[in-house]
Amino acid sequence: MTRNAPNPWLLAAALLGALGVGLGAFGSHALRDSLTAAALHTWETAVAYQFWHALVLLALGLWREQLHTAALRQAVNRAALVLLLGVLCFSGSLYPLVAFGWRPLVFVTPLGGFLLIGGWVLLGHAAWLASRLQREP
Repeated sequence: MTRNAPNPWLLAAALLGALGVGLGAFGSHALRDSLTAAALHTWETAVAYQFWHALVLLALGLWREQLHTAALRQAVNRAALVLLLGVLCFSGSLYPLVAFGWRPLVFVTPLGGFLLIGGWVLLGHAAWLASRLQREP
């Protein structure tokens, strides 16, 4: 990737953040009176997970900008990609379930959770790799 290319993780973070604001407002205003308390809680959980991981992608994108080691950049890219896929599967499957009662994607929710866990593990690996590379002469 060239220096002039946009950072995909910063773009993904911005998009997830903007969508999170919109979806949170939609749930709070448009869906509040038509949902059960449990369904509204599920919607809020999807929005919260989306926001938290948007912030993590923002941090990973900023960290990636500072890296000069290809192996470490790849480790950060892997963690960010898996986290992004996790949000898309986890939150992305809950929104249509709650809003429309659409159940076909319900099996994707646990896959999303697994991907989110995997993304955090990969982030830990990237941090371990960074500390190892900093100690090498």
